[in-house]
Amino acid sequence: MQKITRWETTPKQTQARKALEKNDITEVLFGGGAGGAKSFLGCAWLIISCLKYPNSRWVMGRSVLKRLKETTLNTFFEICNKWDFQKGREFEYNSIDGTIKFYNGSVILLKDLGHYPSDPNYDSLGSLEITGAFVDEANEITVKAKNVLASRIRYKLDEFNITPKLLMTCNPAKNWVYREFYKPSKEGTLPKYKSFIQALATDNPFISDHYIANLHRMDKNSKERLLYGNWEYDDDPSKLYELDEMNDLFTNKAAESDEKFISADIARFGKDKTVIVTWKGLKGKIEYFEKKSTKESSEIIIQKADREQIRRSRIIIDEDGIGGGVLDNINGAKGFLNGSSAIQPYESSYDNTLKRNYGNLKTQCAFKLQEYMRAGKIQIECSDEIKELLIEEMEQIKEKDIDKDGKIYLVGKEKIKESLGRSPDFFDAIMMRMYFELQEEVNLEFIEF
Repeated sequence: MQKITRWETTPKQTQARKALEKNDITEVLFGGGAGGAKSFLGCAWLIISCLKYPNSRWVMGRSVLKRLKETTLNTFFEICNKWDFQKGREFEYNSIDGTIKFYNGSVILLKDLGHYPSDPNYDSLGSLEITGAFVDEANEITVKAKNVLASRIRYKLDEFNITPKLLMTCNPAKNWVYREFYKPSKEGTLPKYKSFIQALATDNPFISDHYIANLHRMDKNSKERLLYGNWEYDDDPSKLYELDEMNDLFTNKAAESDEKFISADIARFGKDKTVIVTWKGLKGKIEYFEKKSTKESSEIIIQKADREQIRRSRIIIDEDGIGGGVLDNINGAKGFLNGSSAIQPYESSYDNTLKRNYGNLKTQCAFKLQEYMRAGKIQIECSDEIKELLIEEMEQIKEKDIDKDGKIYLVGKEKIKESLGRSPDFFDAIMMRMYFELQEEVNLEFIEF
Protein backbone atom coordinates (compact mmCIF):
# COMPACT_ATOMS: atom_id res chain seq x y z
CA MET A 1 0.00 0.00 0.00
CA GLN A 2 2.96 2.35 0.52
CA LYS A 3 3.55 2.74 -3.22
CA ILE A 4 0.02 4.03 -3.85
CA THR A 5 0.56 7.14 -1.72
CA ARG A 6 2.37 8.57 -4.76
CA TRP A 7 -0.92 8.90 -6.65
CA GLU A 8 -1.38 12.59 -7.43
CA THR A 9 -5.12 12.99 -7.89
CA THR A 10 -6.79 15.77 -9.83
CA PRO A 11 -9.16 17.95 -7.77
CA LYS A 12 -12.15 16.19 -9.37
CA GLN A 13 -10.67 12.74 -8.68
CA THR A 14 -10.27 13.80 -5.04
CA GLN A 15 -13.99 14.67 -4.94
CA ALA A 16 -14.84 11.26 -6.36
CA ARG A 17 -12.62 9.43 -3.86
CA LYS A 18 -14.30 11.27 -0.99
CA ALA A 19 -17.72 10.32 -2.36
CA LEU A 20 -16.67 6.66 -2.58
CA GLU A 21 -15.59 6.76 1.06
CA LYS A 22 -19.01 7.89 2.30
CA ASN A 23 -21.19 5.10 3.66
CA ASP A 24 -24.44 6.66 2.44
CA ILE A 25 -23.30 6.93 -1.21
CA THR A 26 -23.54 3.72 -3.24
CA GLU A 27 -23.45 5.00 -6.85
CA VAL A 28 -20.91 7.49 -8.19
CA LEU A 29 -20.92 8.83 -11.76
CA PHE A 30 -17.69 10.55 -12.76
CA GLY A 31 -17.01 12.35 -16.02
CA GLY A 32 -19.22 14.12 -18.47
CA GLY A 33 -16.43 15.01 -20.89
CA ALA A 34 -13.21 13.74 -22.45
CA GLY A 35 -9.80 13.91 -20.80
CA GLY A 36 -10.98 14.08 -17.20
CA ALA A 37 -8.95 11.00 -16.18
CA LYS A 38 -12.06 8.84 -15.89
CA SER A 39 -10.54 5.44 -16.62
CA PHE A 40 -7.53 6.26 -14.46
CA LEU A 41 -9.78 6.92 -11.47
CA GLY A 42 -11.74 3.70 -11.97
CA CYS A 43 -8.73 1.44 -12.37
CA ALA A 44 -6.84 3.06 -9.50
CA TRP A 45 -9.85 2.70 -7.21
CA LEU A 46 -10.11 -1.00 -8.07
CA ILE A 47 -6.43 -1.62 -7.32
CA ILE A 48 -6.62 0.19 -3.99
CA SER A 49 -9.81 -1.64 -3.05
CA CYS A 50 -8.37 -5.05 -3.94
CA LEU A 51 -5.32 -4.42 -1.76
CA LYS A 52 -7.30 -2.94 1.11
CA TYR A 53 -9.78 -5.84 1.29
CA PRO A 54 -8.06 -9.26 0.96
CA ASN A 55 -10.02 -12.00 -0.84
CA SER A 56 -12.53 -9.48 -2.15
CA ARG A 57 -14.10 -9.70 -5.60
CA TRP A 58 -14.64 -6.79 -8.03
CA VAL A 59 -15.90 -6.15 -11.57
CA MET A 60 -14.35 -4.00 -14.26
CA GLY A 61 -16.95 -3.71 -17.02
CA ARG A 62 -17.80 -2.01 -20.28
CA SER A 63 -20.40 -2.46 -23.02
CA VAL A 64 -18.00 -4.53 -25.17
CA LEU A 65 -15.33 -6.77 -23.62
CA LYS A 66 -13.00 -6.35 -26.59
CA ARG A 67 -13.09 -2.57 -26.19
CA LEU A 68 -12.51 -2.94 -22.45
CA LYS A 69 -9.36 -4.94 -23.10
CA GLU A 70 -8.13 -2.48 -25.75
CA THR A 71 -8.66 0.66 -23.66
CA THR A 72 -9.54 0.43 -19.96
CA LEU A 73 -7.30 -2.55 -19.30
CA ASN A 74 -4.36 -0.70 -20.84
CA THR A 75 -4.96 2.10 -18.32
CA PHE A 76 -4.91 -0.52 -15.56
CA PHE A 77 -1.49 -1.79 -16.70
CA GLU A 78 -0.24 1.79 -17.05
CA ILE A 79 -1.13 2.45 -13.40
CA CYS A 80 0.51 -0.80 -12.29
CA ASN A 81 3.69 0.24 -14.05
CA LYS A 82 3.53 3.71 -12.49
CA TRP A 83 3.10 2.22 -9.00
CA ASP A 84 5.71 -0.52 -9.57
CA PHE A 85 3.15 -3.32 -9.45
CA GLN A 86 4.51 -6.17 -11.52
CA LYS A 87 2.67 -8.96 -13.28
CA GLY A 88 3.73 -12.24 -11.68
CA ARG A 89 4.61 -10.53 -8.42
CA GLU A 90 1.70 -8.38 -7.18
CA PHE A 91 -0.89 -9.82 -9.56
CA GLU A 92 -1.58 -12.34 -12.33
CA TYR A 93 -3.62 -11.60 -15.46
CA ASN A 94 -5.46 -14.40 -17.27
CA SER A 95 -6.62 -13.12 -20.67
CA ILE A 96 -8.68 -16.24 -21.39
CA ASP A 97 -10.67 -16.20 -18.13
CA GLY A 98 -10.71 -12.41 -18.05
CA THR A 99 -9.43 -12.21 -14.47
CA ILE A 100 -6.81 -10.24 -12.56
CA LYS A 101 -5.77 -12.00 -9.33
CA PHE A 102 -3.79 -10.22 -6.61
CA TYR A 103 -1.30 -11.79 -4.22
CA ASN A 104 -3.74 -11.34 -1.28
CA GLY A 105 -6.53 -13.34 -2.94
CA SER A 106 -8.54 -10.41 -4.32
CA VAL A 107 -9.74 -10.67 -7.91
CA ILE A 108 -11.04 -8.35 -10.64
CA LEU A 109 -13.45 -9.89 -13.16
CA LEU A 110 -13.53 -8.34 -16.64
CA LYS A 111 -17.16 -8.26 -17.81
CA ASP A 112 -19.00 -7.58 -21.06
CA LEU A 113 -22.10 -5.55 -20.10
CA GLY A 114 -23.57 -5.12 -23.58
CA HIS A 115 -27.21 -5.80 -24.38
CA TYR A 116 -27.73 -8.99 -26.36
CA PRO A 117 -31.06 -10.47 -27.55
CA SER A 118 -29.94 -13.89 -26.32
CA ASP A 119 -29.66 -12.53 -22.75
CA PRO A 120 -32.21 -9.69 -22.38
CA ASN A 121 -32.34 -10.03 -18.58
CA TYR A 122 -28.55 -10.21 -18.08
CA ASP A 123 -28.76 -13.69 -16.63
CA SER A 124 -25.01 -13.96 -17.27
CA LEU A 125 -24.58 -11.70 -14.23
CA GLY A 126 -27.09 -13.66 -12.17
CA SER A 127 -24.65 -15.88 -10.30
CA LEU A 128 -22.19 -13.09 -9.50
CA GLU A 129 -21.41 -12.06 -5.94
CA ILE A 130 -19.06 -9.11 -5.87
CA THR A 131 -17.73 -6.53 -3.41
CA GLY A 132 -17.91 -3.58 -5.82
CA ALA A 133 -17.75 -2.60 -9.48
CA PHE A 134 -16.33 -0.08 -11.91
CA VAL A 135 -18.10 0.50 -15.25
CA ASP A 136 -16.18 2.50 -17.83
CA GLU A 137 -18.25 4.55 -20.32
CA ALA A 138 -21.48 3.70 -18.53
CA ASN A 139 -23.42 5.78 -21.07
CA GLU A 140 -22.88 2.88 -23.52
CA ILE A 141 -24.69 0.28 -21.39
CA THR A 142 -28.40 0.03 -20.54
CA VAL A 143 -29.92 1.10 -17.25
CA LYS A 144 -31.03 -2.50 -16.76
CA ALA A 145 -27.43 -3.71 -16.99
CA LYS A 146 -26.44 -1.12 -14.40
CA ASN A 147 -29.24 -2.14 -12.04
CA VAL A 148 -28.57 -5.86 -12.36
CA LEU A 149 -24.86 -5.33 -11.72
CA ALA A 150 -25.59 -3.13 -8.70
CA SER A 151 -27.84 -5.84 -7.26
CA ARG A 152 -24.87 -8.27 -7.27
CA ILE A 153 -22.72 -6.11 -4.99
CA ARG A 154 -22.99 -8.02 -1.69
CA TYR A 155 -19.86 -10.18 -1.32
CA LYS A 156 -18.21 -9.85 2.13
CA LEU A 157 -19.67 -6.37 2.69
CA ASP A 158 -20.52 -7.13 6.33
CA GLU A 159 -17.13 -8.72 6.89
CA PHE A 160 -15.38 -5.57 5.66
CA ASN A 161 -17.98 -3.28 7.25
CA ILE A 162 -18.53 -1.42 3.98
CA THR A 163 -21.52 -0.44 1.85
CA PRO A 164 -22.03 -1.37 -1.84
CA LYS A 165 -20.09 0.84 -4.26
CA LEU A 166 -20.66 1.20 -8.00
CA LEU A 167 -18.30 3.64 -9.72
CA MET A 168 -19.21 4.65 -13.27
CA THR A 169 -17.66 6.97 -15.83
CA CYS A 170 -19.32 8.53 -18.84
CA ASN A 171 -19.42 11.09 -21.61
CA PRO A 172 -22.55 13.27 -22.00
CA ALA A 173 -25.46 11.26 -23.41
CA LYS A 174 -29.21 11.83 -23.51
CA ASN A 175 -30.12 8.50 -21.92
CA TRP A 176 -30.36 7.11 -18.40
CA VAL A 177 -27.13 8.77 -17.19
CA TYR A 178 -28.71 12.13 -18.08
CA ARG A 179 -32.02 11.31 -16.39
CA GLU A 180 -30.62 9.60 -13.28
CA PHE A 181 -27.54 11.74 -12.58
CA TYR A 182 -26.89 14.89 -14.60
CA LYS A 183 -30.39 16.39 -14.63
CA PRO A 184 -31.21 15.70 -10.95
CA SER A 185 -27.75 16.99 -9.97
CA LYS A 186 -28.34 20.20 -11.94
CA GLU A 187 -31.80 20.63 -10.37
CA GLY A 188 -30.64 19.78 -6.85
CA THR A 189 -32.83 16.67 -6.64
CA LEU A 190 -30.16 13.95 -6.83
CA PRO A 191 -30.91 11.21 -4.25
CA LYS A 192 -28.48 11.10 -1.34
CA TYR A 193 -27.19 7.65 -2.29
CA LYS A 194 -25.96 8.99 -5.65
CA SER A 195 -23.11 11.35 -6.51
CA PHE A 196 -22.26 13.05 -9.80
CA ILE A 197 -18.89 14.71 -10.38
CA GLN A 198 -18.39 16.41 -13.75
CA ALA A 199 -14.74 16.20 -14.83
CA LEU A 200 -13.46 17.78 -18.05
CA ALA A 201 -10.06 17.94 -19.73
CA THR A 202 -9.64 21.46 -18.36
CA ASP A 203 -10.07 20.05 -14.83
CA ASN A 204 -7.09 17.74 -15.33
CA PRO A 205 -3.79 19.52 -14.57
CA PHE A 206 -1.79 16.53 -15.82
CA ILE A 207 -3.23 16.36 -19.34
CA SER A 208 -1.24 17.32 -22.42
CA ASP A 209 -1.95 20.68 -24.06
CA HIS A 210 -1.92 18.81 -27.38
CA TYR A 211 -4.88 16.69 -26.22
CA ILE A 212 -6.95 19.78 -25.45
CA ALA A 213 -5.89 21.35 -28.77
CA ASN A 214 -7.20 18.26 -30.57
CA LEU A 215 -10.53 18.56 -28.74
CA HIS A 216 -10.79 22.14 -30.03
CA ARG A 217 -10.42 20.85 -33.61
CA MET A 218 -13.41 18.50 -33.41
CA ASP A 219 -16.77 19.15 -35.04
CA LYS A 220 -19.12 21.46 -33.12
CA ASN A 221 -21.29 18.69 -31.72
CA SER A 222 -18.36 16.65 -30.42
CA LYS A 223 -16.62 19.74 -29.07
CA GLU A 224 -19.70 20.85 -27.14
CA ARG A 225 -20.08 17.42 -25.58
CA LEU A 226 -16.51 16.25 -25.03
CA LEU A 227 -14.60 19.50 -24.46
CA TYR A 228 -17.21 21.68 -22.76
CA GLY A 229 -19.28 18.88 -21.19
CA ASN A 230 -22.53 20.28 -22.62
CA TRP A 231 -25.18 17.64 -21.94
CA GLU A 232 -27.95 19.66 -23.58
CA TYR A 233 -26.27 20.15 -26.95
CA ASP A 234 -27.40 17.82 -29.70
CA ASP A 235 -26.62 18.47 -33.35
CA ASP A 236 -27.24 14.92 -34.56
CA PRO A 237 -28.39 15.13 -38.22
CA SER A 238 -30.26 11.83 -37.88
CA LYS A 239 -32.67 13.06 -35.20
CA LEU A 240 -36.20 13.89 -36.34
CA TYR A 241 -37.36 16.40 -33.75
CA GLU A 242 -35.76 19.60 -32.46
CA LEU A 243 -36.02 20.52 -28.78
CA ASP A 244 -37.82 23.80 -29.48
CA GLU A 245 -40.38 21.95 -31.61
CA MET A 246 -40.91 19.42 -28.84
CA ASN A 247 -41.44 22.14 -26.23
CA ASP A 248 -43.80 23.96 -28.60
CA LEU A 249 -46.09 20.92 -28.60
CA PHE A 250 -47.37 22.00 -25.19
CA THR A 251 -47.93 25.68 -26.05
CA ASN A 252 -49.14 25.46 -29.68
CA LYS A 253 -52.77 26.27 -30.43
CA ALA A 254 -54.11 23.66 -32.83
CA ALA A 255 -56.80 24.73 -35.27
CA GLU A 256 -60.36 24.22 -34.03
CA SER A 257 -61.96 21.05 -35.36
CA ASP A 258 -64.98 18.89 -34.58
CA GLU A 259 -63.22 15.78 -35.87
CA LYS A 260 -62.31 13.45 -33.01
CA PHE A 261 -59.94 10.50 -32.83
CA ILE A 262 -58.35 8.08 -30.37
CA SER A 263 -54.85 6.61 -30.74
CA ALA A 264 -53.74 3.98 -28.25
CA ASP A 265 -50.52 2.09 -27.55
CA ILE A 266 -51.24 -1.02 -25.47
CA ALA A 267 -48.87 -2.22 -22.74
CA ARG A 268 -46.96 -5.43 -23.46
CA PHE A 269 -44.47 -6.01 -20.66
CA GLY A 270 -43.82 -5.08 -17.05
CA LYS A 271 -42.80 -1.41 -17.27
CA ASP A 272 -44.74 -0.61 -20.43
CA LYS A 273 -47.80 1.59 -20.13
CA THR A 274 -51.11 1.65 -21.95
CA VAL A 275 -51.21 5.16 -23.43
CA ILE A 276 -54.45 6.61 -24.77
CA VAL A 277 -54.59 9.92 -26.62
CA THR A 278 -57.98 11.53 -27.19
CA TRP A 279 -57.85 13.95 -30.11
CA LYS A 280 -60.01 16.89 -31.15
CA GLY A 281 -58.56 17.59 -34.55
CA LEU A 282 -54.81 17.85 -33.90
CA LYS A 283 -55.18 18.69 -30.23
CA GLY A 284 -54.40 15.58 -28.19
CA LYS A 285 -54.89 14.83 -24.51
CA ILE A 286 -52.63 12.08 -23.16
CA GLU A 287 -53.50 9.67 -20.37
CA TYR A 288 -51.79 6.47 -19.35
CA PHE A 289 -52.63 3.38 -17.34
CA GLU A 290 -50.49 0.68 -15.82
CA LYS A 291 -50.64 -2.65 -17.61
CA LYS A 292 -54.20 -3.97 -17.79
CA SER A 293 -55.92 -6.95 -19.38
CA THR A 294 -57.07 -6.67 -22.98
CA LYS A 295 -60.66 -6.59 -21.73
CA GLU A 296 -59.97 -3.71 -19.32
CA SER A 297 -58.06 -1.73 -21.95
CA SER A 298 -60.87 -2.27 -24.47
CA GLU A 299 -63.48 -1.06 -21.98
CA ILE A 300 -61.52 2.11 -21.20
CA ILE A 301 -61.21 2.98 -24.90
CA ILE A 302 -64.89 2.23 -25.61
CA GLN A 303 -66.01 4.36 -22.66
CA LYS A 304 -63.90 7.28 -23.87
CA ALA A 305 -65.18 6.90 -27.41
CA ASP A 306 -68.81 6.83 -26.24
CA ARG A 307 -68.37 9.81 -23.94
CA GLU A 308 -66.62 11.90 -26.62
CA GLN A 309 -68.85 10.58 -29.43
CA ILE A 310 -65.88 9.27 -31.41
CA ARG A 311 -66.67 6.92 -34.28
CA ARG A 312 -65.05 3.49 -34.13
CA SER A 313 -63.43 4.05 -37.53
CA ARG A 314 -61.47 6.92 -35.99
CA ILE A 315 -59.89 4.77 -33.29
CA ILE A 316 -56.43 3.38 -34.05
CA ILE A 317 -54.68 0.81 -31.87
CA ASP A 318 -51.17 -0.59 -32.03
CA GLU A 319 -51.90 -4.08 -33.35
CA ASP A 320 -48.45 -5.52 -32.62
CA GLY A 321 -48.39 -7.76 -29.56
CA ILE A 322 -51.40 -7.85 -27.23
CA GLY A 323 -52.83 -4.73 -28.87
CA GLY A 324 -54.35 -7.14 -31.37
CA GLY A 325 -56.52 -8.56 -28.59
CA VAL A 326 -57.81 -5.09 -27.73
CA LEU A 327 -58.51 -4.40 -31.41
CA ASP A 328 -60.59 -7.58 -31.63
CA ASN A 329 -62.87 -6.23 -28.89
CA ILE A 330 -63.59 -2.92 -30.66
CA ASN A 331 -65.47 -3.52 -33.89
CA GLY A 332 -64.59 -1.05 -36.61
CA ALA A 333 -61.38 0.28 -35.01
CA LYS A 334 -58.19 0.48 -37.09
CA GLY A 335 -55.12 -1.62 -36.39
CA PHE A 336 -51.65 -0.09 -36.68
CA LEU A 337 -48.81 -2.41 -37.71
CA ASN A 338 -45.45 -0.67 -37.40
CA GLY A 339 -43.79 -2.78 -40.09
CA SER A 340 -46.59 -2.59 -42.65
CA SER A 341 -46.10 -0.83 -45.99
CA ALA A 342 -46.14 2.93 -46.24
CA ILE A 343 -49.33 4.57 -47.51
CA GLN A 344 -48.83 5.47 -51.16
CA PRO A 345 -50.43 8.23 -53.26
CA TYR A 346 -53.21 7.07 -55.58
CA GLU A 347 -51.14 7.93 -58.66
CA SER A 348 -48.36 5.54 -57.59
CA SER A 349 -50.58 2.60 -58.53
CA TYR A 350 -49.63 3.25 -62.15
CA ASP A 351 -46.44 5.33 -61.74
CA ASN A 352 -43.86 3.75 -59.40
CA THR A 353 -41.70 6.90 -59.44
CA LEU A 354 -44.34 8.59 -57.26
CA LYS A 355 -44.04 6.03 -54.45
CA ARG A 356 -42.84 7.35 -51.12
CA ASN A 357 -39.55 5.79 -50.10
CA TYR A 358 -40.41 4.95 -46.49
CA GLY A 359 -39.49 1.46 -45.33
CA ASN A 360 -42.64 1.03 -43.27
CA LEU A 361 -45.73 2.78 -41.94
CA LYS A 362 -44.20 3.80 -38.60
CA THR A 363 -41.33 5.60 -40.33
CA GLN A 364 -43.77 7.40 -42.62
CA CYS A 365 -45.96 8.51 -39.70
CA ALA A 366 -42.91 9.66 -37.71
CA PHE A 367 -41.81 11.88 -40.61
CA LYS A 368 -45.37 13.17 -41.07
CA LEU A 369 -45.35 14.12 -37.40
CA GLN A 370 -42.08 15.97 -38.00
CA GLU A 371 -43.74 17.94 -40.81
CA TYR A 372 -46.73 18.87 -38.64
CA MET A 373 -44.56 19.81 -35.65
CA ARG A 374 -42.42 22.12 -37.75
CA ALA A 375 -45.60 23.81 -38.97
CA GLY A 376 -46.84 24.16 -35.37
CA LYS A 377 -50.00 22.15 -36.08
CA ILE A 378 -49.90 19.73 -33.13
CA GLN A 379 -51.01 20.61 -29.60
CA ILE A 380 -50.61 18.27 -26.63
CA GLU A 381 -52.23 18.42 -23.20
CA CYS A 382 -50.70 16.27 -20.46
CA SER A 383 -49.17 16.29 -16.99
CA ASP A 384 -45.63 17.57 -16.38
CA GLU A 385 -44.56 13.97 -15.78
CA ILE A 386 -45.81 12.85 -19.19
CA LYS A 387 -44.30 15.93 -20.87
CA GLU A 388 -40.85 15.03 -19.58
CA LEU A 389 -41.19 11.38 -20.58
CA LEU A 390 -42.48 12.26 -24.05
CA ILE A 391 -39.57 14.62 -24.73
CA GLU A 392 -37.10 11.96 -23.55
CA GLU A 393 -38.64 9.52 -26.01
CA MET A 394 -38.73 11.92 -28.95
CA GLU A 395 -35.06 12.76 -28.45
CA GLN A 396 -34.29 9.12 -29.23
CA ILE A 397 -36.28 8.97 -32.50
CA LYS A 398 -33.69 9.01 -35.28
CA GLU A 399 -33.32 7.99 -38.89
CA LYS A 400 -31.34 4.79 -39.34
CA ASP A 401 -28.26 4.78 -41.62
CA ILE A 402 -28.80 8.37 -42.73
CA ASP A 403 -25.84 8.28 -45.11
CA LYS A 404 -27.08 5.25 -47.05
CA ASP A 405 -29.29 5.25 -50.10
CA GLY A 406 -32.45 3.18 -50.28
CA LYS A 407 -35.57 3.01 -48.18
CA ILE A 408 -35.86 5.18 -45.08
CA TYR A 409 -36.18 3.53 -41.67
CA LEU A 410 -36.10 4.62 -38.04
CA VAL A 411 -33.63 3.34 -35.48
CA GLY A 412 -35.24 0.18 -34.07
CA LYS A 413 -37.37 0.16 -30.93
CA GLU A 414 -34.99 -2.23 -29.16
CA LYS A 415 -32.16 0.28 -29.54
CA ILE A 416 -34.40 3.03 -28.17
CA LYS A 417 -35.40 0.83 -25.24
CA GLU A 418 -31.72 0.26 -24.48
CA SER A 419 -31.19 4.01 -24.18
CA LEU A 420 -34.41 4.79 -22.30
CA GLY A 421 -34.72 1.68 -20.19
CA ARG A 422 -38.36 1.50 -21.34
CA SER A 423 -40.53 1.48 -24.44
CA PRO A 424 -41.37 4.82 -26.17
CA ASP A 425 -45.09 4.38 -25.48
CA PHE A 426 -46.08 8.06 -25.43
CA PHE A 427 -44.37 8.80 -28.73
CA ASP A 428 -45.93 5.75 -30.38
CA ALA A 429 -49.42 6.80 -29.31
CA ILE A 430 -48.99 10.31 -30.76
CA MET A 431 -47.25 9.11 -33.92
CA MET A 432 -50.17 6.83 -34.83
CA ARG A 433 -52.49 9.85 -35.12
CA MET A 434 -50.67 10.69 -38.37
CA TYR A 435 -52.20 7.59 -39.99
CA PHE A 436 -55.49 9.45 -40.41
CA GLU A 437 -53.71 12.49 -41.90
CA LEU A 438 -51.97 10.29 -44.46
CA GLN A 439 -55.24 8.56 -45.30
CA GLU A 440 -56.88 11.94 -45.77
CA GLU A 441 -54.17 12.94 -48.23
CA VAL A 442 -54.76 9.79 -50.27
CA ASN A 443 -58.51 10.42 -50.31
CA LEU A 444 -58.02 14.00 -51.52
CA GLU A 445 -55.65 12.82 -54.27
CA PHE A 446 -58.25 10.29 -55.37
CA ILE A 447 -60.99 12.95 -55.54
CA GLU A 448 -58.81 15.35 -57.51
CA PHE A 449 -57.96 12.61 -59.97
